Amino acid sequence: MVPQPALAPLRRWDPESIGPFTLLGRLGAGAMGQVYLGRSTAGRLVAVKTIKIEFAEEAGFRSRFAHEVAAARRVSGVFTAAVVAADADADMPWLATAYIAAPSLNRLVRSGGPLPVPAVRWLAAGCAEALESIHNAGLVHRDLKPSNVLVSPDGPRVIDFGVARAAERIQLTVTRGALGTPAYMAPEQARDTRQASGASDVFSLGAT
Repeated sequence: MVPQPALAPLRRWDPESIGPFTLLGRLGAGAMGQVYLGRSTAGRLVAVKTIKIEFAEEAGFRSRFAHEVAAARRVSGVFTAAVVAADADADMPWLATAYIAAPSLNRLVRSGGPLPVPAVRWLAAGCAEALESIHNAGLVHRDLKPSNVLVSPDGPRVIDFGVARAAERIQLTVTRGALGTPAYMAPEQARDTRQASGASDVFSLGAT
């Protein structure tokens, strides 16, 4: 049985809605903020990523965030989770993407073990096409890893590419290191996060 994404209930201090979306539960959390499952008035499901208020008040963050979101909207959604809506000026900035009801590659391998070679080739081809779309939009993912690849029956989906540059200064403060995950980072990115490029994303794809 393929493991499905876990949905935790909302806590009493979580918002009931963000923007036009009613929140149904929590999908996860990170150093930057929470990720919620939301539903539009018409019933469309989205993943809503919020940014902690203290980080949003960092000088220049909101303008960087708005710029990154504008670029992310140009990314093809074929092998990515397409951006649906965002608000860089909200008290708690947020970004909503299409919800993909599929496990991460990390979770899939932990549950079922190594994938057969044809499946690996299929995943690699989809992720490579996703990176091509991301790079063509003028973005660099900067943190491609198994937990940022969702394995859907109709192809992989690369996620978490919309706020990397906007979050860079904050991530450096929070993690006290380079932006990214060390096990999947290219050597030049590990030495200096400013050296992250399309080529370093390809290195991360190989490591993934």
